[in-house]
Amino acid sequence: MRNLLKNRAFHGKIIMEEFIYRRVKTLEKSDKEQKKEDTTIMKRTIKDSVFTNLFQDKKYLIQLYQALHPEDKEVTEDKLTDVTIENVLTDNIYNDLGFMVGNRLLILVEAQSTWTVNIIIRALMYLIQTYHNYFERTKQSLYKSKKVQIPMPELYVIYTGDRKTKPSEISLSKEFFGGKECCLDVKVKMIYDGKEGDIINQYVLFTKVCNEQIALYGRTQKSILEAIRICKDRNVLREYLESREKEVVDIMMVLYDNEEIMRSYLESERHEARLDERYKANIDMAKRMLLKKKYSLQEIADCAELPLEVVKELEAELFQQI
Repeated sequence: MRNLLKNRAFHGKIIMEEFIYRRVKTLEKSDKEQKKEDTTIMKRTIKDSVFTNLFQDKKYLIQLYQALHPEDKEVTEDKLTDVTIENVLTDNIYNDLGFMVGNRLLILVEAQSTWTVNIIIRALMYLIQTYHNYFERTKQSLYKSKKVQIPMPELYVIYTGDRKTKPSEISLSKEFFGGKECCLDVKVKMIYDGKEGDIINQYVLFTKVCNEQIALYGRTQKSILEAIRICKDRNVLREYLESREKEVVDIMMVLYDNEEIMRSYLESERHEARLDERYKANIDMAKRMLLKKKYSLQEIADCAELPLEVVKELEAELFQQI
């Protein structure tokens, strides 16, 4: 019985790998075919999201900082230091951004349609990794008597989905420990729309237009091109989209491809779970029939919809235990 369950578990684990293999094979079309079919989802290796790609350019990064700190009138592009790190949690597309201005360390995490308070942990882990990198870069040791110098952190989440409630701040203590005082707390400022016309507001509008076009055309190249056209007409990220249109299309196609793979994987997992439940029920039925000692092994196999070899193995294990 143990071997049977192990086989079922192993089968479940390889579903994702098999699906991705089939998906990649399907996507491996010629360039000519890809140009003809605007609904084809392309296979890429891009890791940036539009969010991180946009703010890699200091021209837009300084606009982001000014949207967060309008009181700082003297900041210039040369005072911005990008400290964005590779995704510390997964190998998926990066939606996190880190940069320093003077003694400020700003970390922004983008949350799209699916909301989870786990994003606080994500921001915390990003902060810890950023501090680790900072100590290495500045050659400071935590094991010496001299107090280290660290920049003051600011954590933000830009949420582009829909929520009934929109708190201005979320905290580790409140969300995970019922507001009880503990040795560690993390407070994250929430951003939903930005101020009209600023770079945050334009980015959020871009994501909303993309979602509207997905509703019309699905996760296709046509939906992306339409979203870009509409945004340029409305003066939403126009300069960025005009200068990097092909790059944005590539990034969005990878994002859609990843979402489709994950969605199909979850559907496969749910289907596999249903099969597991049925399989276990069939095993239980076969055991009951074996214990009654009224039926032949073949009759049990037919009734429980199990291979005869499985029933024989069940019989051996069951009566060995007795």
